[in-house]
Amino acid sequence: MMAGMDADAGRRAVVAHDLAHRFPGTDLLFEHLDFTVEPGQTVAVCGPSGCGKSTLLSILAGWEKPYRGNVERVGIGRIGWVFQNPYGVADRSALDHVVFPLLAKGMRRRDAEPEALAAMDLFDLGYAADRRFADLSGGEAQRLMLARAVCSRPDMLLVDEPTAQLDTRTARSVSHVLGNLAGQGMIVLVATHDPDTRDACGHVIDLADYAPAGTRDAVHDDTRDDTRPDGDSGMDAGRTAIPVAETEPEPSGGEDA
Repeated sequence: MMAGMDADAGRRAVVAHDLAHRFPGTDLLFEHLDFTVEPGQTVAVCGPSGCGKSTLLSILAGWEKPYRGNVERVGIGRIGWVFQNPYGVADRSALDHVVFPLLAKGMRRRDAEPEALAAMDLFDLGYAADRRFADLSGGEAQRLMLARAVCSRPDMLLVDEPTAQLDTRTARSVSHVLGNLAGQGMIVLVATHDPDTRDACGHVIDLADYAPAGTRDAVHDDTRDDTRPDGDSGMDAGRTAIPVAETEPEPSGGEDA
């Protein structure tokens, strides 16, 4: 959904204006990227390896300055990020990691633990609450970081390749949860290669569509078999494309989360 910015007080949104990016000495990764994302929307950022998915998340977070264009973060106070490689404190329990952001907000431990455990249950991790971080598998640690991010209650949640270390069944479960997180009032953007994760999101930004004009056809040819089996423009039937340039916002019927 692309829209002109509304000046209403209390509105939250992240808005990209004509973004383009390149690193010194390299070609453009993407260009002419415009979109608006608001609470209640989950967006999959897709495209081939090296197309700039993680870089776009960094730009949206304000960690990386775009080569061209700008990003407005309207009413966005807290930004959560789940990295592809999870990090934790080796000897602290899984529950300690998830409860920490709640304690940091002033909650008492006895009040915070049930909420933290509920977040862990979202990602099928309740059984590991007392397990040391060092004893978790890579997939468990990745899901733990997702549960912790939910407990931090960010205005915007950025997730980088959340299913890369997961088996197929667990990946599908996590994708479903990610697809519903925006129902908690978050803006959620997920960089992913995974078709199930993409399909769980209500909106898709395919960076292959924003590759420099001279390379766009080659990028689509390279990715058609593994990401778009029907050879279309990157959108499945019923999906909502982002951006839809220069239109007024449509009434929302309740987004996927």
